[in-house]
Amino acid sequence: MKEKAQLQAQLDLLQAALDHVNQGFSVFDADMRLVAWNRGLWEMLDFPQELACRGTHLEAFLRVNAERGEYGPGDIEGKIQRRLERAWLFEPHYFERVRPNGQVIAISGTPLPQGGFVTIYTDVTEERRRQEKLEKTVEERTRALRQSEDWLRLVTDNIPALVAYLAPGPVYRFANRRYAEWFGQSVTSIAGRSAREVIGEELYGEIGPQIDRAFEGHVVSYEYTRTRPDGSLAYMRSTIIPDMTLDGRTLGIFVLSLDATDQKRSEATLLQSQRMDAVGKLAGGLAHDFNNLLTILIGNLLSLNRKDGMIAAETLRTHLAPMLQATKRGADLTQRLLAFSRGQAVDPKVVPLRQVLDNIGGLLLGSIPAPITLKIEQAAPDLAACIDPTQMETALINLVFNARDAMPEGGTLEIRLEAQELDQHRADDLSVPPGCYAVLVVKDTGVGMDHDTRLRIFEPFFTTKPFGTGSGLGLSMVYGFMRQSGGAVDIISDPGTGTEFRLYLPARSLPAVSAEPEALAASGQAANLRGNGELLLLVEDNPDVAAVLTEELAGLGYSVLLAENAEDARILAVELPDLRAVLSDIVMPGQMNGLALAKEIRTKRQDLGIALMTGYADWGSLDADLPDCEFPVLAKPFQTDHLALTLRQILTS
Repeated sequence: MKEKAQLQAQLDLLQAALDHVNQGFSVFDADMRLVAWNRGLWEMLDFPQELACRGTHLEAFLRVNAERGEYGPGDIEGKIQRRLERAWLFEPHYFERVRPNGQVIAISGTPLPQGGFVTIYTDVTEERRRQEKLEKTVEERTRALRQSEDWLRLVTDNIPALVAYLAPGPVYRFANRRYAEWFGQSVTSIAGRSAREVIGEELYGEIGPQIDRAFEGHVVSYEYTRTRPDGSLAYMRSTIIPDMTLDGRTLGIFVLSLDATDQKRSEATLLQSQRMDAVGKLAGGLAHDFNNLLTILIGNLLSLNRKDGMIAAETLRTHLAPMLQATKRGADLTQRLLAFSRGQAVDPKVVPLRQVLDNIGGLLLGSIPAPITLKIEQAAPDLAACIDPTQMETALINLVFNARDAMPEGGTLEIRLEAQELDQHRADDLSVPPGCYAVLVVKDTGVGMDHDTRLRIFEPFFTTKPFGTGSGLGLSMVYGFMRQSGGAVDIISDPGTGTEFRLYLPARSLPAVSAEPEALAASGQAANLRGNGELLLLVEDNPDVAAVLTEELAGLGYSVLLAENAEDARILAVELPDLRAVLSDIVMPGQMNGLALAKEIRTKRQDLGIALMTGYADWGSLDADLPDCEFPVLAKPFQTDHLALTLRQILTS
């Protein structure tokens, strides 16, 4: 009796524990009769209280549910029998049932080893509502995101720019239509592919370092060229912006590229306009120089003309030396001015900055008014930079003439070349990488600039000069050129204290010493390059020039045969086996020019050395084939050393 009471107490304790569980609980035996349950089952499913006793058959519970529509409309007995048949299988089962009141019950049944099963009933109504709400939210946000992506695609596909996003790798995650088509891809095929594969090894070798720098967290701008399918050359300007988190991690990079071909053409036109403006400013000084040179020539010629009888050799040399020097000076000035005005150099190359300053000095001599003292110093003469030398000269001349205009009463104008190592702080101020820089300084003692003027000085069309005397484009061109060259411009100026422009260019190693004829002639190493009586054919239609060249060639030790036109030259070149070389002018009367003559001779006489000469500064415009000319071209007037070197070159090649 006591043991029965203890067992009953334990069962009551267990029942109390089950009644506090917030889930429904039931146990049916192998005969499908109720063995145990908890209060949560009746509260959750609202069964009649009379069913809450041991021995109640499962069918009674199923009938209550079926009759009150828990299983939906239809055959009640059939619904009950089907559920009983599944229960007699004693298989694990889980399903969810939505009651007519909207309540969602999750039912999980587990069979017992001796038959029967334990069933857990869980009210998941709120959970399912939250899930439905979340799914609806996700669906709405997915729809909004898809719509945003469609809008983004619509916008990016219709703007005149190439847009892409790259993840680390670097791998493309997005590209607009223009970007994908530029590299022969589609917007779907480019996604997921590596940048090296899409761009190609050659171009990736050029811009890969820019991509790496952007992934390090830097905003990068650069230019590159690419050949279009039609064979034309396109100039592209790109900016890469890193996609960074607040803690400094780079998730990817955005790429924006613009076709700058038309802009390049406009810049070239504007640059040429700036050059011609500078040429106009130089003209006065050059005219002064040429008048001085002509004075030297005329004076010495008149002096010689006044002398009677034989003229002593020493006297002749005394008069001829300054005349020869004057003619060389005139030829040098002409060549520099023509090279400057044409501005044919387009591609940057490593240039000794000493050479740039020497050229500038030659151009400016006589162009600076007497009250202004011009000083050109080279504290670091071995510095070089990768630049377009003609644009560099244009930039310096613009700064020089601005300085000249800022000193109407005179003063000191200093051009200086020096080296400077930029640390990270100073480099950040100038928006350039740290490192060694070549610095070109243009400093004047003029009127200076106030703070507001310094802020606007590089704006296009901004000028402090009176209307009609300045375009306001010179300094903007200087700024653009420096940025394109990887450098920067800094200004130090205050009213009344003068102005100092500092042009920073990444320093480069000087190129190897050239072995070209120009360099050797300048060094005087060609003085002993004389001929040994070789027979040369000189083709020149101007008799005076022909006479001078014949005498000069004879003086170098060559035998000379003269032809006045291309037809005679062609016949002589083919029929004279002793002929060793041909020196021909390019522009001649008749239908055949010097280049055509040279090509025809070369097809019939492979053994002949051939060189051309011309007095035209822009000789490349005379014939479409001349820029790719395979023959050496001497620009008149040329020095004897240069002529000797060229002849030795064609005779030994």
